[in-house]
Amino acid sequence: MKIISKEQLLNLREKYPAGCRVELLKMDDIQAPKIGTKGTVVGVDDIGSIMVRWDSGSSLSVAFGEDLCRRIHDDR
Repeated sequence: MKIISKEQLLNLREKYPAGCRVELLKMDDIQAPKIGTKGTVVGVDDIGSIMVRWDSGSSLSVAFGEDLCRRIHDDR
């Protein structure tokens, strides 16, 4: 697990505010949603994990330094 700096955390919270939409690009977890799954950001926690409510029903967070997602502009 990578340690996040205060500056990185602030940048993540700015880039991924609650309510924005994201698409999963990489997640190494047996219970992960499929790559390409979209979801809505709930927030960013103190260790830099992006908390997401995935459209598939999952709520696994995107772990800082391990998983990848990208912000999208999706009207659903």
